[in-house]
Amino acid sequence: MKKSIVFLFLMVSILANANVRMPLLFSDGMVLQRNKIIPVWGWADPNEKVEVHFNKQTRTIIADKNGKWTVGLNAEKVGGPFELTITGKNKIVIKDVLVGEVWICSGQSNMEFQVSKTINAQAEINDSNYPMIRHFGVAQDLSGTPKEDLKAGKWEVSSKETVGNFTAIGYYFAKKLYAELKIPIGIINTSWGGTNVETWTSRQAFEKSEEFKDMIANVPSVNMDAILETYKKTILENLKKVQGFDVTMANENQFKEMNFDDKNWPEIKAPSLWENQQLGNMDGIVWMRKTITLSADDIKNKATLCLSKIDDEDITYVNGIEIGKNTQYDLKRVYLIPANVLKEGKNTIAVRIVDNGGGGGIYGESADLKLNLGIKNIPLDGLWKFNVVNVRVSVSPNSYPSLLYNAMVNPLIPYAFQGVLWYQGEANVWRANQYKKAFPLMITDWRTKWNQGNFPFYFVQLSTFDEFGGNSTKGSRWAELREAQTETLKVPNTGMVVTTDIGNAKDIHPTNKQDVAKRLAAIALNDVYGKKQVNSGPMYKSMDIKGNQIIVSFASIGSGLSSTDKTGNLKGFEVAGADKVFYPAKAAIKDNKVVVSSEAVPNPVAVRYGWADDDTEINLFNKENFPASPFRTDNWEMMTANEIYKVNK
Repeated sequence: MKKSIVFLFLMVSILANANVRMPLLFSDGMVLQRNKIIPVWGWADPNEKVEVHFNKQTRTIIADKNGKWTVGLNAEKVGGPFELTITGKNKIVIKDVLVGEVWICSGQSNMEFQVSKTINAQAEINDSNYPMIRHFGVAQDLSGTPKEDLKAGKWEVSSKETVGNFTAIGYYFAKKLYAELKIPIGIINTSWGGTNVETWTSRQAFEKSEEFKDMIANVPSVNMDAILETYKKTILENLKKVQGFDVTMANENQFKEMNFDDKNWPEIKAPSLWENQQLGNMDGIVWMRKTITLSADDIKNKATLCLSKIDDEDITYVNGIEIGKNTQYDLKRVYLIPANVLKEGKNTIAVRIVDNGGGGGIYGESADLKLNLGIKNIPLDGLWKFNVVNVRVSVSPNSYPSLLYNAMVNPLIPYAFQGVLWYQGEANVWRANQYKKAFPLMITDWRTKWNQGNFPFYFVQLSTFDEFGGNSTKGSRWAELREAQTETLKVPNTGMVVTTDIGNAKDIHPTNKQDVAKRLAAIALNDVYGKKQVNSGPMYKSMDIKGNQIIVSFASIGSGLSSTDKTGNLKGFEVAGADKVFYPAKAAIKDNKVVVSSEAVPNPVAVRYGWADDDTEINLFNKENFPASPFRTDNWEMMTANEIYKVNK
């Protein structure tokens, strides 16, 4: 009996410690990069012998003292499906492995944006039976230190059942590559909405940067529990300053009532997300109230309350009566107000909003925030009273630098791939000028960490979005961020897609991701795959002042400059004299250059094009229908010139 117990104990010990383990990236349905050394790695017991077999290759390695092992398989040609077998004291068989092209897709919400939300989504889903296209979705995760493996993630084969949740840009890019190359395409989607570039960059990169080394020196290497406590303390202290009183749920049952006195509550603008205002990066429960005055005639009509969109959940009251509720963050709230609820004189709208994460509050278009009274509309946009009653503390990816690099990038290294697709920058518009250093730093950081050379890095220039009404007169953070992205083209082997013509000034998430992906694919097909084609629109090159005119020259004009205006009229050009005051300009194409002038500026010294948050109307293209990138010829100080990245400790 004792021998049996001892034997059983030994067997349990062996089973508990002996298993070879692989990163989640190495799993059924995976795609390996062709024509490059294939790194394969994992974990075992210290000094354990591990054998890796793939196709006709076999490698043997001894795990190091920490149990980590890595081998490099010889480059393989396109093929599959194969099996990848890893044998130590146990055996792992990874099935349905293809060899083809692998691209990493990363950034914030416009890269995270799913196929199911794009234009013509159902038709795209119906046409998604492409077993050679595979998608790996990296689970969102944070870490204060670099992690060895992902929190979760799996490879999925493109089909009607799966493709709806794929990154839209990544999938449409893969679909275009597959149509041209007819080989397996793998896309690794590691993205998180609302995130800044600093969270995707490693601590080591900041430490070596003249721009950021002082910042990172003051940021401790902290665990997530410590970050959480610090973050909670910071938020509550900030909210007390903003509100003038503590965050508490006491007496919140009174806030819906018409006669509740909210004179001490602060005010916030609606529609606009809290994150863009004084509440900052806060999740939790907030009451918002607005009082309006109605006449006797007003209350005779059928009444409908329109609250635009509310992120995430709401319960809405009018004069203390609940009139509607919803939990869908992107659905317009339209609530019918029952008869006899509205009164002559003062009426109060009270909304209890729950924000579970990301953006929060009443948002959308001002025209959708109103009280409809038959043929009469009473606008409700503007200032609302607010009271934060509860804070749900979860660490934001933007709370500290490197949190997403540690959890969602480092575990992917050193997986072999062809290049990166990147769509991010909206979260950095407040520090647009510093993005000229932060973005190239991240690109160089990734290339250094992977040690696979200057792999292709293609990114999307910010689309139009009228967030602040910015322009040349007021200044435009969005234009400055686009400029920073354009300057990043100085980094070797980069490419940029301009999207001025396919955005939506009223929606930060334009739904036309197909054309964005096709333009990214055009760069890749030209630069990587030898299918030569025009893949960029006109880019500012130089200017020549002649009297009251400025003649602007461009690179990347393809077979010639063109305008979408049948009369040839170009929109979006401005000129300024030495006084730095810009005026709208007449602009026309002549000999594949643009001649710009304004009667208000007899001695012009500078030109700007598309210099606004909302640059929808600009219309300079080349004949291949690629839009020109916005630009300025001056070097006058910008509104974000002195804004730098800071950590709220």
